[in-house]
Amino acid sequence: MGASEPVRVGIQRLDPDLPAPAYAHPGDAGADLVTAVDLELPPGERAVVPTGVAIALPEGFAAFVHPRSGLAAKSGLALVNAPGTVDAGYRGEIKVILVNLDPRETIRLRRGDRIAQLVVQRVERAEFAELAELPASARATGGFGSTGGYGGGDAGSAGEPSRRS
Repeated sequence: MGASEPVRVGIQRLDPDLPAPAYAHPGDAGADLVTAVDLELPPGERAVVPTGVAIALPEGFAAFVHPRSGLAAKSGLALVNAPGTVDAGYRGEIKVILVNLDPRETIRLRRGDRIAQLVVQRVERAEFAELAELPASARATGGFGSTGGYGGGDAGSAGEPSRRS
């Protein structure tokens, strides 16, 4: 299976001294976003952080801002609304909502540090059709924790008994 043609995304560097989003390695799904400011984030605090870039996505695409796993593992840095969604019609600066989940250490970021990844994906537009009753499915109403896989046993959804034997 061959690689598809890249999606052409227009970019405006609002801060010409910062790099444009870029992929670190061939085959990477996410292009790195950097912070446009120095920042100290105490434990439990959050901040809306500018990246110095704005983009123009073609219709039928969206960009999703994902956390960087290394920062999460090493320092407890996370995104509050992961993934953040950048719609095709948005032309403002991409900003990242960061939170420090470390209980003790302040996170210090310097201008130009990589803070998130931007993943561009094709998206479908849905037409919602109201139904009196939804069609049956194998999963039915099984929700949070309905498939087990955690130390609490194989509980069903809240208020529902497990369907596992």
